Parts: sequence; C-alpha cells; structure tokens
Amino acid sequence: MPTPTPHLTPLSVMLLALLREDDMHPYEMIRLMRIRRDDRIIPLTNGTIYHTVERLERAGLVTEVGVDRDGNRPERTTYALTDAGSAAVEAWVRHELPRIDRPLEFRVALSEAHELDRATVAQLLTERRDGLEADAARLQNEVDTSRRGGTPEQYLIEVDRHLALAAADISWLDAFLVRLQNPDLAWGADPSASRSDRYLSQRKAARL
Repeated sequence: MPTPTPHLTPLSVMLLALLREDDMHPYEMIRLMRIRRDDRIIPLTNGTIYHTVERLERAGLVTEVGVDRDGNRPERTTYALTDAGSAAVEAWVRHELPRIDRPLEFRVALSEAHELDRATVAQLLTERRDGLEADAARLQNEVDTSRRGGTPEQYLIEVDRHLALAAADISWLDAFLVRLQNPDLAWGADPSASRSDRYLSQRKAARL
C-alpha cells in the first residue's frame, strides 16, 4: 500500500519528469541531468537523488521494473513512472507556474511546462505576469513614499534591483506569450525527439 503522496520538491519533479521519457535507474538519471546541465537550476548530489527516488517509490509515484548488473558494477534498479507520478508532475506544474514568490520552483515548473497544453500554460503565465505587475506597482509606490520621506538611496539599492528584475521578467513573459500562440513553436509530446541523434547520444553517455 503506497504511503501518502509526499511534498514534492523541485528535485522530485525533475526526476519524475525524466521518467516520463523512459524507464531509468538513478545513476542514469544523475548522469543525464548533469549532461543537460540541470545543475544550473538545482544542486545535484548522488545521495540526495537516490534518497529522493526511494521516497517517490514509497509514495507510489515510481515503481521498480528491473534490476541489472553489468560486470563488476553494483546492481542498478530501474524505475518507471506510475500514473500517479505522472499526474503529480502535472498538478505541481499547474500550482507553481503562476506563483511569483517561489523563484526556484518557478524555474522547474517552466522547464516542465510543456507537459501541459498550450492554452493552460498561457493562462497560468498570464496570471504570473499580472501578479508580478501588481507586486511591482505596490513596491514602487512604497519606494516612492520612502524617497519622499528622505530615505537614503543606499537603503533602496536592493529594491531597485528587485524592480528591475520584475520588469525584465514581465517583458520576457509578454514576448513568450506571443511566441506561445505561434503554431510553429512545437509544444507537448514529440515522439521524434526521443529518436533524435542528440537525444540518443545523451542517453548513451548517461548509461556509461
């Protein structure tokens, strides 16, 4: 009997998303994530990844499908994504994509946004854009009030940076939302991607 679904961390979601591509053992997951430079987003350590996979298995989000031994190497247990695991990824992305207060989670949600349909992503990112705009307007009003009250500029440097980053984020979202409507932008499952030379070479390197 699976234990209750655990709180999904960004790493949990990234691992579950990997298993949407194919069954894998944790060592291959680690290698593939490093090849793809997923460590730009989140630190990757072997111990944490193995522990996370174990938690996901106890929760019924992944399941063991085989154990292999190659020469003198340790046994490698291969896992597959369950229906519950697939649903958990989609639910997590839906929840995190519009939020403006969890930057790490947003980056992971954005990287997995292709798991949702185009219209849903557009709606969720529009919510995020509107939230950023409202938050920036509120903060700008507070800064203006502080300046009128004589607050020295040295105490407002970080706020200036926050506003600049929010403006850049809004600008990027505006451009991406237009791009998302273009049918030339491939979206969703692409069976040919798993047969591309680049993908196959990555998988081969990850298995070494």
